[in-house]
Amino acid sequence: MVICRGGPDVTSGVNSIDNLYYRAGGGTGYTHGLGPCAARREGSTPSLPTMKIIFQNKDFVVIDKPTGLAVHPGIGISEKTLVDFLVEKFPEMRDVGDDKINRPGIIHRLDRETSGVMIAARNQKTFEYLKNLFKNRKVEKKYMALVHGKLKKKTGRIKGEMGRSKRDFRKQSLARGKVKVRKERYSLTYYKVMKEYDDYSLLEVSPKTGRMHQIRVHLHSIGHPVVGDEKYAFKKYKKQKYPRMFLHANSISFTGWDSKPYFFKSELPEEFRKIAQKEKSP
Repeated sequence: MVICRGGPDVTSGVNSIDNLYYRAGGGTGYTHGLGPCAARREGSTPSLPTMKIIFQNKDFVVIDKPTGLAVHPGIGISEKTLVDFLVEKFPEMRDVGDDKINRPGIIHRLDRETSGVMIAARNQKTFEYLKNLFKNRKVEKKYMALVHGKLKKKTGRIKGEMGRSKRDFRKQSLARGKVKVRKERYSLTYYKVMKEYDDYSLLEVSPKTGRMHQIRVHLHSIGHPVVGDEKYAFKKYKKQKYPRMFLHANSISFTGWDSKPYFFKSELPEEFRKIAQKEKSP
């Protein structure tokens, strides 16, 4: 089984030896260790944040995406994206995927505000294989979400038909009661409370379908929106300022076409730990 973890080494201030670390742009760098989980850092450019590569082989690469970075170009996105970084470091990706112009190598995506584990394919064979795994729900994904309030049910599931809201085209919504949506599709999410604070709860969230904004919409629908989520927040929370949206893709696991089990994890970002330190656990 291949296991790699991303995240900072708090002792040294740089990332641990079992990860690959890149900064976008050219320049000289240094390398520690051997194999796909070796660490490497290169020169930087101001246009892209530090990129953390948890794992790479000849077929795919696993990225630890920072918050605030869009995955690929789109409406309203003028800055550089994760795709720009990937095709610079792995030029072969330009010829991989269903949309080679805008989304080369991209199998799945994370919202701009969400951080954590992502996979990108380096060849078409792997792209098709992984795409089918996602389509057939054979990829296990777990997220960590800091939400407002305390949940009465400490474990549970949220399900329903989801689609673009007819009331506000910029948002996704669950079809419930008078709430109508366009192109509704079934969605399912499981959650578990991991820790409680005075005003927040830390959840482990497992989406079983992959709808746009699914976790954010589902948690909002049960009255506990993600902290820092400006799009899906109740009015009483919108006046509060947060350094980021507190949703993090924590881990991903699947079986490769080589029959090997793969597991990749991104450690909880520093912002989560800082806000937890300010709060008191019961």
